[in-house]
Amino acid sequence: MSQPPDRDLFFLLHDVARLIRVEADRLARAHGLTRAQWALLMSLERNPGLSQKEIADLLEVEPISVARLVDRLAAHKLVERRPDAADRRIWRLHLLPAAEPVLREIKKMRAELANQVGANVAPDVVEAMLAGLAQMKFNLTNMPAGSMEEVA
Repeated sequence: MSQPPDRDLFFLLHDVARLIRVEADRLARAHGLTRAQWALLMSLERNPGLSQKEIADLLEVEPISVARLVDRLAAHKLVERRPDAADRRIWRLHLLPAAEPVLREIKKMRAELANQVGANVAPDVVEAMLAGLAQMKFNLTNMPAGSMEEVA
């Protein structure tokens, strides 16, 4: 028997994530960027020197999409490509000083969005959700290949 959408875990996870993406898109556009550009900047802040391929894998997009994103961010002097010391076919991506205020603004907007999304959700519930989602992520990333095919 199927559950109503507001009691179906997968439906709720998908819907909440979609609504957050919609709001993040709106916030990014209001600041002249895209959510993808935000994600790229934040990824480089956490992991300086990633290659375009590594960023593409993180963002789950094609490398050509990352190349276009980097072109736009480089035009705004937020990111630069540097050759890889060991492999001249690879470009390493690095933030430029002009990215610092942009990242501060992104963090501020993310905090505001988190406060709005989490309004009226008790801190212990948030902690339980984080623990549960972290466990689900672990379970999914450690599932043997093809394990769901056995269920079908």
